[in-house]
This record gives sequence, structure tokens and C-alpha cells, in this order.
Amino acid sequence: MIQRVAMISVHTCPLATLGGKETGGMNVYVRDLTRELARRRIAVDVYTRSQNPAIPRISGRRRLGAGARVVHIPAGPEQPLNKNLVFDYLPEFVARVQEFAHQEGLQYDIIHSHYWLSGWVARELRASWHAPIVHMFHTLGYSKNLIAAPEERESERRIEVERQIMRFADCVIAATPLEKSDMVTAYGADETKIVVVPPGVDRRLFRPIPRAEAQAHFGMPPNHHMVLFVGRVQPLKGIDTLFRAMKLVVEQFPNWREDLCVCIIGGDPSDSDETELQRLYQLRDELGIGDLVIFMGARDQDSLVWHYSAADVVVMPSHYESFGLVALEAMACGTPVIGADVGGLSFSIQNGYNGFLVPGRDPQALADKILLILKHPFLRDQLGEQALRTTERYDWRHIADEILEVYTLVLSKRSAPWTLVPAS
Repeated sequence: MIQRVAMISVHTCPLATLGGKETGGMNVYVRDLTRELARRRIAVDVYTRSQNPAIPRISGRRRLGAGARVVHIPAGPEQPLNKNLVFDYLPEFVARVQEFAHQEGLQYDIIHSHYWLSGWVARELRASWHAPIVHMFHTLGYSKNLIAAPEERESERRIEVERQIMRFADCVIAATPLEKSDMVTAYGADETKIVVVPPGVDRRLFRPIPRAEAQAHFGMPPNHHMVLFVGRVQPLKGIDTLFRAMKLVVEQFPNWREDLCVCIIGGDPSDSDETELQRLYQLRDELGIGDLVIFMGARDQDSLVWHYSAADVVVMPSHYESFGLVALEAMACGTPVIGADVGGLSFSIQNGYNGFLVPGRDPQALADKILLILKHPFLRDQLGEQALRTTERYDWRHIADEILEVYTLVLSKRSAPWTLVPAS
């Protein structure tokens, strides 16, 4: 029986506001899985590196549930750091986690680590705690480097650490069959230690709100149309493709300009160091769509349900997505999604059923699908209803069952190869 889990999320806190440079789907995953385990009376300690000395060392019980907490561990400067710099402080992080657990007399059944930095930490903690490691990468350096610009490429150190994690972890969770395939072919991972369990979506939070009610919440007139992007503001997200598509939309239907907006949730518009934001400001003005595009900055996830419900469509023109939780959140609100046919989006979006898949970096193909949804409200509603049905399989209550099955099998078969067939 699983009683206590150590959740390792070194470089980013699951309680952080989303949309920043190092906050996104992984934060949501760790937070929501922790909540679901806590609902089942499993104690969960989430260990993360302290980035602000003003934040209490232990927090999150109110947001995560009884028996769950976030433990902020000082390691290096207590300030945000580039994740590659965090690597140098991992030995200090490990030592202080061990000290905390020893002082509180804690014993863990499972170490569940997230991202490559946490996997390195998990190996050191396993040596002292003797608990098996279940690891999830969330993104793979190899896969990202296939499409990243030179300045965005991940280091060889990261890729080598990922390769080592695949060897020493007791189990690796892949979000999609494609991710599992990349682990086997690019890293030489043992496929018998990899199980595919997709991320979940909190359908208690993300639920349909009548569109007119959601629009009224923002003071939008009933005939207004919103095209919505939610995510980190970085080149890999393909926001420039969305802007070029919207230029094509208003060129074909110029009378829509007054009743159409493109909302970008993510990033910090007040941060002058946000290079990608500055590039997008310039591109927006060069394309002549400055009157359409609104940069809204990061938003607390609890408020996103209103944005998703008010939108006609959510667009994810990413060059790379390991899974793409935003798609599930939008669909759980009954909103169709148009996504690039990459990574996890190719699995969660069923073309023509709950949204549309388009080729990456193709503004015309994206504009065509946006126009199709804006011009045909009935189609939008039908796709939205079917999108909502899609998310039933991804409810966290089901996904947590599969994760617990993985935990149980790892504990029972730790010393022998094993395979698991997730629930469909």
C-alpha cells in the first residue's frame, strides 16, 4: 500500500503562477497529481528549490489538500535561475532534502521525479532512502533540439543525464507513444521499463461556462470573437505563425476587425528582458494587426476557465509539444482547439472531431481553420461538445488510478523486468 510519496520538482514550483519562463504544463501536472493523491489519503511532499526567501519553507497545504505540502529547499541563490545553472546546486539540494527528511523522520514508498534535473536528484536520494524511482521527463532534450533554433538548443549535458536516467530509473512514464519511441530509438532506453500514461486534466476546475456568460465576465459584446493562445511566450510556441495567420484572416474579412481579438496569455509584458515578447510586439505592428492582439501576461490557472469558455477557439501553433495540457484544458471547457500536428497534440486533437490539426509553421493552413470555425458557429459548437467528451478519458481520477498502478507494480517487481498495459 502506498502511504507517502516524495515528488521532486527541482527547478519550478507547482504553486507558481503559470506562463513564466520556467512555468507551464509540468507545474500543473505535479500540482494536480499531488492533489489527486492527497484526496486518496496518500501523503505527498513536493520538494522544489527555493527561489524567494520570503516564501515559507513549507506551503501549499490549503491548495494541495490535507497530507500534501510543498517544501522549498534553499540551494544556491534564493532567486530564479536558468535551469542549466541550477544543475551546479543539485548536490546542495540533495543534502538539504536528506537533512529535512531525517529531521522529520520521513520514509517514502516512491520517489516520483519530474524533468532531468529532478531525475539526477532522485538517484542520489534513492541511495539513502531505498525507495524506487518513477520518473517523467515532460520534455526531452533530443526531441526539442530537432526543431529548436541554435540559441534554444539544449545542452549535451542535459541529453547525457536524460540517457542515464532512462538506465537507472525503476520506471519511466512517457506521455505519448511517440515519446516512448523517442526514448527507445534516440536514447537506447529499455522499453520494458517505459509505460505510457498521459497527463490528466482537472475537470472539476475546467468545465463549460456558457459562452455568453463568460464573455459578459470580461465585458465583451455578444457578437465579439476571441482567438486565444495560452502558454509560455517563446519561439518554440509558434506565436509568430498565429500572427501571420490572423493577418490573412482580416485581409479576407476586413469588416471583422472591430469584432475580433487575439488574446495572448503568458509572459510578462512589463519585463523589458523578454526578448521574444519584444520580437512579437514588433511583428504584430509590422503585420498591421496591433489593434487585434492583446498581450495579457501570465494568469492564475483558476481564472483560465473563463478565458477558455469565452473563446471561439484556442490555437496551439507550437513547433514542439511533448503533450500540450492547454489543449485538454480548453477541450474540458467545451472549446475546440487548432494545433500544429506535432508531438502530443497529434494524439489529443482528433482532426475534424474535437478541433483541427494543421501543418506546423503554415499560416495559410492555420488561417483557413480559424476562418472555418469563426464563419460557422454550429461547427464550433459541435466540435466543442465533442472536445468535452474527449476529456472524460483524461480526468485526473482515471489518470491517478494508472499512476498508482505503476507505483504498485514498481514496488512489487522492482528487481525484475516488467510491463504494464495502461487502462484505455
